[in-house]
Amino acid sequence: MPIDTPAGNPTEVRVAVLLGSASDLPIGEAALRIMQDLGIPAELRVCSAHRTPGDLHAYIPDAERRGCKVFIAVAGLAAHLAGVLASHTLCPVIGVPADGGPLQGMDALLATVQMPAGVPVACVALGRTGGRNAAWLAARILAVTDPALRQRLEEAREEMAADVRAAHTQVQETLRTRRT
Repeated sequence: MPIDTPAGNPTEVRVAVLLGSASDLPIGEAALRIMQDLGIPAELRVCSAHRTPGDLHAYIPDAERRGCKVFIAVAGLAAHLAGVLASHTLCPVIGVPADGGPLQGMDALLATVQMPAGVPVACVALGRTGGRNAAWLAARILAVTDPALRQRLEEAREEMAADVRAAHTQVQETLRTRRT
């Protein structure tokens, strides 16, 4: 799975993860791990809405030509990346507010959810949890037209349920041991 594909590269991508800055990499990596586990071609690119708007504008149609169907935008502070991205594509955009900065991500959260009518951006949780949930949401969007991916999502859901049941069993055993 490419971590960065230069514009013009014919590599297939179904989900593009864009970071507003390199400091957002842990959040982007959390999303990429889910994509990789589900077998979804994805790539990651650092592209600032404020510092490299021309690069962002050129990247979007290139990614779409290579098959991108969903964009994930990770940004902090003013967090304009998701909104700018949504204004240049008709593909779904999922915003992930980065959880840093002086306001611990609240500014990014508000900037991401407060899009004007007609420029929708889905918004997930702050930080790494948001990165993971953005990937799960992107996978669900793609699964609407991909039965094999839908099956992989169903299997992943069952694995998560099995993990919870195993944790319950372990907790019950720990409690029984403490009582004796």
